Amino acid sequence: MIKKFIDKLFGKSDGTDPGAKRVKKSPFGQRQDVGFKEHGIDVNLVDDRAMDVVRTLKDAGYEAYIVGGAVRDLLVGLRPKDFDVATDATPEQVKSLFRRAFIIGRRFRIVHVIYGRGREHEVIEVSTFRAHLDSSLAEQVGGNERTSKSELAGMKHAVDASGRVLRDNVWGPIEQDAARRDFTINAMYYDPETQVVVDYHNGIKDAKKKIIRMIGNPAVRYREDPVRIIRAVRFAAKLSALGFKFEDKTVAPLREMKGLLADVPQSRLFDEMLKLLQTGHALASIAQLKFLGLGTGIYPLLDVVVENADEPFLKLALQDTDRRVGEGKPVAPSFLLSCVLWFDVREGWERRKKRGEHLMPALQDAIDDAFNAKIGDVSGRGKLGTDMREIWTMQPRFEKRTGSAPYSLLDQPRFRAGFDFLRLRAQTGEIDMELAEWWEKFSTAYDDERHAMIEEARQAQQNKPQAPRVRVKRVDAEPGSTHAERAASDSADASGEQGDAAPAKKRRRRRKPANRGGAGGAEGAGGEAASSPSSDNVPNT
Repeated sequence: MIKKFIDKLFGKSDGTDPGAKRVKKSPFGQRQDVGFKEHGIDVNLVDDRAMDVVRTLKDAGYEAYIVGGAVRDLLVGLRPKDFDVATDATPEQVKSLFRRAFIIGRRFRIVHVIYGRGREHEVIEVSTFRAHLDSSLAEQVGGNERTSKSELAGMKHAVDASGRVLRDNVWGPIEQDAARRDFTINAMYYDPETQVVVDYHNGIKDAKKKIIRMIGNPAVRYREDPVRIIRAVRFAAKLSALGFKFEDKTVAPLREMKGLLADVPQSRLFDEMLKLLQTGHALASIAQLKFLGLGTGIYPLLDVVVENADEPFLKLALQDTDRRVGEGKPVAPSFLLSCVLWFDVREGWERRKKRGEHLMPALQDAIDDAFNAKIGDVSGRGKLGTDMREIWTMQPRFEKRTGSAPYSLLDQPRFRAGFDFLRLRAQTGEIDMELAEWWEKFSTAYDDERHAMIEEARQAQQNKPQAPRVRVKRVDAEPGSTHAERAASDSADASGEQGDAAPAKKRRRRRKPANRGGAGGAEGAGGEAASSPSSDNVPNT
């Protein structure tokens, strides 16, 4: 039974004819040790820290290889952004060899080896060779990661009712680890010390032919882990510029199996969405999603990206992100997601301002609505969401260029992200480019230059004609006027008739009740004035 299942899994025909000759082929492929002359990998492209991890593990008596996408990129002459290492050492054994190493994950237990600190730190992900097990023999739970959490606690190999793998922590030899990887071009192992590539599934041949091919039966593999659908899109987007294309059997089930993603935890989909948008091929990924018929239904926030990808502001943000990744510069998910949701935030903000709501409360309410509709309970509510809010709420503050306001804004930790956001708004014509240029100059100027710029802005604000204050004049007070307002009107008429002969004290006494009665009206008018972006609230630029 197990033999038949493995044959079916790897697409081998079930020869019902007794005389038919069965091709004896291992389901785990045939090991090939490929030397430098054939693969041509430049070892100088390998990160020093990844080399150190491999060397440390080998010195301790374990097998260790650079694995996965890094080997694929090295084969086609690209410098990998990330390096993963595979070894026969268990997570606990790996952790014991490094000063800063942490075991993470439940579905797949892996080790993060940390080098450096702060923004300059780098993570080398180390995984243990896993056994290729028959999913039909795995322990099965009725729910998912959340509903069956207590059941899964003691399990090493478990699936849900649909066959999706929930636990996969059974260790095995390298050939089985290769068989359980997804695509042939991601299932190669490179030893940078000996410069040998270990290949079980003709990954090197597929890389040379520029083919993206799934190991085994694609439909079964997508069912085991539906996230492979998104990974397939990402690889196609990344490699399409180099001429890579899907094998027909690999691409055929993608659209019909998209519904399986509904059972994947939202947090995992969120992370996969960020990988689509932040690995330097965001625009190509969106094009692939549309081409493959996967433009909607993967993740709500991704639907927004695909829908608004041609909108100038978001398109420019995606292009800018791709450019920064290509230049090796860091990109923050909070910035990109701020751009993704800005259309919703801006629309809600403008609608509230037109209703007469105060500037900042209107913006905060618009942000809350956008989060509730598009982010929900996922990462947007934590540190990521806080950073996004700061970027958005900085935008009205850029309008204030007098007094101490510019210095205060410049000291904000997220100033640069807020300014980059402002610059994108200016480039798409949403605001005046002069404002972005002013802040660019101010952020790099010396103190005396900054002082002169603020003084110039103050003079310009003073010289600019000010709109009359609506609350000073109440023309339509007569029809529904109060007793106090009528008294104030009578006082004004009386003073006009009597001229200078009218006693000052009498005039002041008669105005007192009018002022008290008019306080409510003045307050209301003041509220109206404050709720609009007038010169009192947003100084002129």
